Amino acid sequence: MSVVTIDKRLVGEDFMGLPFLDKFQLNFGRVLKRMNDEQFFEFCRSNPELRIEMNRKGEIIVMPPTFSETGGKNFNLVAEFAVWARKDGTGKGFDSSTGFILPNGAIRSPDLSWIKLKKWNALSIQQRSKFAHVCPDFVVELRSESDSLKKLQAKMNEYIENGASLGWLIDAGAKRRVYIYRPQTEVKILENPETVSGETLLKGFTLNLKEIWD
Repeated sequence: MSVVTIDKRLVGEDFMGLPFLDKFQLNFGRVLKRMNDEQFFEFCRSNPELRIEMNRKGEIIVMPPTFSETGGKNFNLVAEFAVWARKDGTGKGFDSSTGFILPNGAIRSPDLSWIKLKKWNALSIQQRSKFAHVCPDFVVELRSESDSLKKLQAKMNEYIENGASLGWLIDAGAKRRVYIYRPQTEVKILENPETVSGETLLKGFTLNLKEIWD
């Protein structure tokens, strides 16, 4: 079954005169088949203004550009991490525009991700030139007030199930929480922390959350 999910922020508060909530779906049933990697790549290239993902069922999820405030927070997050990553040199970092094909077939774009250099270098140049078939070792999703916490939590679990060693879901809303995900471990919740540590995976990295909360 082919389904396209579109966020309401792309079309306004109503569509064809009908109000709807966070997203609406266009169900094409058997008319369309699941896109293969090349077709999905071309679809994304033809719509550069959109943020597009595909879940493991082959359903396309179309999201609007990041809101300005959240974009600023994500910029600070990436900038702080990039300083550590360059100095550390054991892995490669990626921003929110990067897509990865996970082992379960989903194509996801975390707000921030990092892959161990040995794993990244094992991929061919051709594999790296499009959507790499690899799950990052470290992923971050940054939630704003308009994002569904439940759906982001499901994405975090998906990353861990597909090979990520560490994941942070940063809820930058009023609650100011950080959810820490690890394999075979219960999710740890930090309430309004000042910092969060990269633990043994990201040795020496500690994220200062002041500019994320403010």
